[in-house]
Amino acid sequence: MSSTGDVLDRRALNRALLDRQLLLRRWELPALAAVERLAGLQSQAPNPPYFALWSRLVDFDQRELADLLRNREVVRIVLMRGTIHLVSAGDCRALRPVLQPMLDRGFTASYGRQTTGLDLAAVAAEGRTLVEEQPRTFGELGELLGPRWPDRDPSALAQAVRTRVPLVQVPPRGIWGEGGQATHTSAESWLGRPLDQEPGVESMVLRYLAAFGPATVRDVQVWSGLTRLRAVVDRLRPQLRVFRDEHGAELFDLPDAPRPDPETPAPVRFLSEFDNMLLSYADRTRILAEEHRPKLFTVNGIIRAAILVDGFVRGRWKILREGASATLVVEPFAALSTKDKSALTTEGARLLAFAAPEATHDIRFTAPL
Repeated sequence: MSSTGDVLDRRALNRALLDRQLLLRRWELPALAAVERLAGLQSQAPNPPYFALWSRLVDFDQRELADLLRNREVVRIVLMRGTIHLVSAGDCRALRPVLQPMLDRGFTASYGRQTTGLDLAAVAAEGRTLVEEQPRTFGELGELLGPRWPDRDPSALAQAVRTRVPLVQVPPRGIWGEGGQATHTSAESWLGRPLDQEPGVESMVLRYLAAFGPATVRDVQVWSGLTRLRAVVDRLRPQLRVFRDEHGAELFDLPDAPRPDPETPAPVRFLSEFDNMLLSYADRTRILAEEHRPKLFTVNGIIRAAILVDGFVRGRWKILREGASATLVVEPFAALSTKDKSALTTEGARLLAFAAPEATHDIRFTAPL
């Protein structure tokens, strides 16, 4: 099972990724099942998960995801890479303990000097009590913790709680069309169940491969934020299929996972901001050419919304609102063929109907960036 097999080129890896990420066709799946299939959705901002599911599912309606949030079947919580993800309640309980070492490392790097000698367990316990009394913003949490530790930065105290206590953002945060600050309570309190007792790092790696494979050990580490996963993958090696990429690096995958023909047609798609497909690999060239990366990744951490043409990122998009009108602006990285431009126009009209049904619509293509 584990012997190294065929070489997979960039296009083969692209089609495997698109299939795992539900982008070779729209799927008739419940939103909850899709969120789990995708191993969660990056959710630094409230709306990207809605666009992500719209791109992947047949007739997706914003109310379906909003209801899942209100019913506590999905949550918004800090997970992979120390960033906010939208995941199922079950994945929240399973993944959060596995990722604790990464969160501890990140906290030490950012706040280690400010918290030297501080009893972090005591801060976490006090913080848990406060957020379980009622959901709190980080500002409120730091202000309430300050009197007990008056010589410490309140923001560092709040971040200590964020690191040590699994905090979920509660609605209306994350609800389409509703605003409000991010307020937090503990996952255990919100879900009414404890986190999984045995951190399952092997299970996490298998979940990653199901959603993003075939992939290298470095890819898994980039996606998760964890380090030293080589030993974990080596333990799993007997049950994995092993390939190589065009540069000779080992690629690991589940034996029965889909790996479509590289010539499988891929429809145009509009990816959301912060789409995990752009953040889950050490080598992103299976979907994004390196020279195009600066056009999507900003210096302040924003990942712009992208267009896929023939499965690869070929530009970016945004919706401009002015009064009662909504204009979809498509910014290609190179000249588009008439066929691709027509397909993007058709798909773009559907996107506008989803995002701004009450507005008058227009679609505009810019000159190549």
